[in-house]
Amino acid sequence: MVNMDDYDEIRANFRVQVPEYFNFTGDVLGARAVETPDKVALIAVESDGVTINRYTFGELTALAHRSAHLLRSNGIARGDRVFVQLPRVVEWYAVLLGCFQIGAIPMPGTTQLMPKDQSYRINQADAVAAVCDEVGAARLDEVLDQCPSLTARFVVGAERAGWTAFGAALDAMPGGPAPMEATRSDDPLILYFTSGTTAHPKMVQHVGSYALGHEITARFWHDLSPDDIHWTVSDTGWAKAAWGKLFGQWIVGTPVVMWNIVGKPDFDRMLRLIGELGVTSFCAPPTLYRAFAQMDLSVYDWSTLRHCTSAGEPLNPEVIETWEAATGMVPYDGYGQTETICLVANYPNLPVKPGSMGRPVPGIDTEVVDDDGEVCADGVEGTIAVRTDPWPVGLFRGYWRDEERTAGAFRHGWYYTGDRAYRDTDGYFWFIGRSDDVILSSAYRIGPFEVESALIEHPAVAEAAVVAKPDAARGNIVKAFIVLAPGYEGSDELTLEIQDHVKAITAPYKYPREITYLAELPKTISDKIRRVDLRDMA
Repeated sequence: MVNMDDYDEIRANFRVQVPEYFNFTGDVLGARAVETPDKVALIAVESDGVTINRYTFGELTALAHRSAHLLRSNGIARGDRVFVQLPRVVEWYAVLLGCFQIGAIPMPGTTQLMPKDQSYRINQADAVAAVCDEVGAARLDEVLDQCPSLTARFVVGAERAGWTAFGAALDAMPGGPAPMEATRSDDPLILYFTSGTTAHPKMVQHVGSYALGHEITARFWHDLSPDDIHWTVSDTGWAKAAWGKLFGQWIVGTPVVMWNIVGKPDFDRMLRLIGELGVTSFCAPPTLYRAFAQMDLSVYDWSTLRHCTSAGEPLNPEVIETWEAATGMVPYDGYGQTETICLVANYPNLPVKPGSMGRPVPGIDTEVVDDDGEVCADGVEGTIAVRTDPWPVGLFRGYWRDEERTAGAFRHGWYYTGDRAYRDTDGYFWFIGRSDDVILSSAYRIGPFEVESALIEHPAVAEAAVVAKPDAARGNIVKAFIVLAPGYEGSDELTLEIQDHVKAITAPYKYPREITYLAELPKTISDKIRRVDLRDMA
C-alpha cells in the first residue's frame, strides 16, 4: 500500500522500469511460480456463485506451458492474432498466457459479440485462430465462410464438429515447460477493439511494456500489496479485464477474484462474496454502484474490504455518498481508456472531491490542453491529453492499420483522448464529456455528466443520459433519457418535478427541456452508454 501524502514527489520521481526483453508469462507469472509456487493467484467462482476453485501461481504457470504447447502444435506462431471470446473461466487465462509465452497476440472479445461482430474483428486483424465457448462457436459458424484467415478453432466446455475441444487437447499436451519466446518489450502483446460508442470499433494494439505499465494501475489506484485480494468486476472482453484481472495485480503479487457471471448479475450474491472470499480491494463500473445504491447495504459483511474503486464513466456524487454512508468507504474514481493504462485517479491518503476524476497518476504526464497543444489554465475546459515525449509506459502507439485516426489522436506532442475536462486549482480533473457529446445550447456549453449527476440525485431516477437535440431557437436543447427506480412511473407531473429538481441544484439553463422514460439505456458491449443511439432517437 502506497502513502500518497507526498503525491507531488511520488509523481515527479516514480518511473516504471522497462527492460529490452520482456515476456509477461515468463518474467512475471513464471517468476512468481519460482518464488511463491503455492500462493493463490486466482480465486475462480463458477456460475452458480457457490463453487470456488483456487489456482496457485505454480498451477497457472503449468497451465500456460500446456497452452503454449497446444498453440504451437496447431501452427500458431509469434505475431499471429488469436481471437478469444470466452466467459470468465480459467481457460481465458490459459489462452492469453499461452499466447504471451509464444509471442502470439490474443484479441479478447466479450461473449456478447454476435456473428457480424466476430467476422469484423477476425477479418480486420487477419486472425489465424479462434477460441470460443459453445455459444460463441455456434455464432462464428454462421459466418465462418467469411473468415478465410482462420486455420484453427478451439471450443471450450463443449464438443462441436469442426472444432478442437480445448480442454481435452490441453490435457493431452506434455506437462513439462514449453519454450519461452524471447519477446521484446516493444513487441505486440495484445489487441483490443474499442467499445464503439460513436463508430466502428478501432484496433488498439498494445506492446509488451503495456503490461508493466499496469503496475501504476494496481499500485496507486487499486492500492494493492501482496497481502490483498482484489476483485475487478469485468467481462473478459473489455480492456478493464487487463486493468484488474491480470497484469498489474500479478506484478504486485496480489491474488484476483473472477466470478463467471451468466446473465444478469445477482447483486446480492456479489456483495456477499466480498465478505466470504475476504476481498480487500473491489472495483466495479458505475452501473453496478448505481444498482448497489438501490439496495439495503447494511446487511452485508464489509469487515475485510478496505478499498473501493470505480471506472468506465464518472461516478455520480449521490451514489458515492450512499455507498460511503453504508460501508464507511468512498469509491475512488479512476480514468483511462482502452488505449491507455489508468491516467487519472483518486488515491488513499488524499482528499476525495465527490464527482472529480482525481489527479494524474505518477509516471505519466497527463494534462488538460487546448487544440494547439497548450496546457489550459485552471478552470478552463480542454481535452485530456498525455504527453508523448518521452513516450509513457502503457500508452498505445496508434490505431493499428488506421493512419488517419492515429494522426487525429496524436498532435502537438500529445495524445488527445477525446474526453473533455477542466482542472481546478488543487490539480483535480473534472470530467465534462466526450468531445462529440458536449451540448451547445444558446451559446452555453453543457457537459452531459453534470446534468446526469443532477438527475440521478432525484429518488425516482435509477439511470440517466442526456444528449443534444436540435432546436431552431437555441441550436440544441438538453434532452434526457431516464430509467426510473422501482416504484415510479413516468408522467407529466414527474417530468416537471425532475426538471425543477435539476434547476434547483445546478445552473437553470442546464435542465433537460425534454425527458423520455426508457426501460433501459442503449449501451455498448462494454456497458457504456451509446449516446449516438440516443441522439438518433432524439
